[in-house]
Amino acid sequence: MDWLATITGATGSFFLTVFSFIVVLSVVVFIHEYGHFWVGRRCGVGVTAFSVGFGREVFGWTDRHGTRWKISAIPLGGYVKFVGDINAASVPDNDQLAHMSAAERAISFPHQSVAKRAAIVAAGPIANFILAIAIFAGFNYFSGRQVLEPRIEAVQAGSAAEKAGFQPNDLILTIDGKEIQTFADMQLLVSSSAGESLVFTVERGGQTVSLNAIPNFVEKTTPFGKQRIGLLGVEASKDPAAIKRISYSIPGALKAGAVETWNLVDRTFNFLRRLILGWESADQLSGPIGIARASGTAFDVGGVYSLVSLIGFMSVSIGIINLFPIPLLDGGHLLFYAIEAIRGRPLSEKAQEIGFRIGFAIVAMLMLFATWNDLVHLGTSFMARGT
Repeated sequence: MDWLATITGATGSFFLTVFSFIVVLSVVVFIHEYGHFWVGRRCGVGVTAFSVGFGREVFGWTDRHGTRWKISAIPLGGYVKFVGDINAASVPDNDQLAHMSAAERAISFPHQSVAKRAAIVAAGPIANFILAIAIFAGFNYFSGRQVLEPRIEAVQAGSAAEKAGFQPNDLILTIDGKEIQTFADMQLLVSSSAGESLVFTVERGGQTVSLNAIPNFVEKTTPFGKQRIGLLGVEASKDPAAIKRISYSIPGALKAGAVETWNLVDRTFNFLRRLILGWESADQLSGPIGIARASGTAFDVGGVYSLVSLIGFMSVSIGIINLFPIPLLDGGHLLFYAIEAIRGRPLSEKAQEIGFRIGFAIVAMLMLFATWNDLVHLGTSFMARGT
């Protein structure tokens, strides 16, 4: 059973990992689909099914509006099916549409205006971002933040920081014009900028100094496998005065939560930009197995707090992925609606069918590639445990 230990980590159990994974994915998926559902209902669209998971229904119930709420056997997603959809991907059922009565067309998703359909589709990713903001804002409001000011204690020999001319007691003010308030802010920006030239503004002896540094590439083991990150080579100040606690009002916590969510979005697009430019490796992409390992590790190490934090992180990731302009995803639907708004009429049925097939192929290939990465990481971990 060594392979179970490899999947779950040295201290986690297999069942804990599975449970944590189902909790994380189910919460994120439920909020995403509820965003579609909530806006759809308010636009007057009928909903035939709301499912968390795919495949055979495990249990469910039908509400007074005729919507079948259900938990399905495969906990790897979910869907909302509107009146007029042929499947969970909101592909229109043209045969059904042709024989609808006037009353049925009034509540049919495909018969709604472009604006309403776009609002319903966009509501899913928006709900994910709102969930992330709420989670991060809640942590900020109830627990506050204990932060370390971005002051340097020491510079490592031979590091990118030493080459750039950093000195002990330097206080980092900005990086490429972005304000740096904490040491963690600096680490996040540097870690996603390996091999890129960054302009640092530091305060040194009451004066402002500008330094150019190129963070080095290093490999770091995470629950998702090995990740390539940038390293500057500085140590944080050990002065107790450098530790500060920030308390938030409700508006302040919401603002801080929105900033944290935006930082995740920014880092994700920065990674994609570097991936396209060849500065990052695609083997860092993770699939369901990687998410399961991260979920189990988060709960095992940090309990509910870490698991909820992971839900916030995953919610942002799911929101971003669904906005990609790939047919089958929400972003692909929005692309079709934009074309329809410009042309004054929708794309032909054949064009949409081809688009959905291409989208399905792209999504399937990405899932297979990410799962392959997970299996490679598992194999590497298993070999490491055996040596």
